Amino acid sequence: MTPKRNAQRAPDAAITTDREAQRPPVEAIRAAAFAQFAERGYPVVTVRDIMKACGLTQGALYNHFRSKDELLHDIIASTQGELERLCQQAVAGAGDDPAAQLAAFVRVYVARHCRLRVEALVANREIGWLSGERVADIRRSRRAIRDILVGILSRGTERAAFEPPRIDGRSDLKAIAMALLDQCTHVSMWYGPGGMLSEEQMAKLYADMALRAVGARTK
Repeated sequence: MTPKRNAQRAPDAAITTDREAQRPPVEAIRAAAFAQFAERGYPVVTVRDIMKACGLTQGALYNHFRSKDELLHDIIASTQGELERLCQQAVAGAGDDPAAQLAAFVRVYVARHCRLRVEALVANREIGWLSGERVADIRRSRRAIRDILVGILSRGTERAAFEPPRIDGRSDLKAIAMALLDQCTHVSMWYGPGGMLSEEQMAKLYADMALRAVGARTK
């Protein structure tokens, strides 16, 4: 069954201009697709809308993508893959301390969701329009990111660096990881530049909250 939803208007969605045409065609198409899908929702946007927004002919899309569905998969998969890479890199560079790893993971995750709000909105809202075959690799990447976080929580708990909440005498680290990811992901729904906190300050705030949530022991 085709999923049905009311499309939400993107927060501060970028409006594409003729400047998009100055990019390499495939990058111009991707940028226009992100903006159009975020602003109006995947079901409403046509290939003609996307190509008009980036100043290219409709035939140019088919030089790079066979369909609108393939284009949606491409832009979600690309931003998801980059997020996974950044999370892996941040944790690898944080040393052996689980608290430092958790802080680094959350900072990079939140900073990206603050900076690329339109991309995050499309990736999280429009994924439901993809077929099962196309969505499989995206879900694999999301599980990989979750598992990175579960690994950090597990190491921190085993070393008594964390004291996460317990229910009936035990901690469900996967549930805690999902709760932290949900919190960090949804910053993209409301954060905007020009507020009291910069992207970097917001990322640090979320990292501090995550450490408190898992009962990180202060040194």
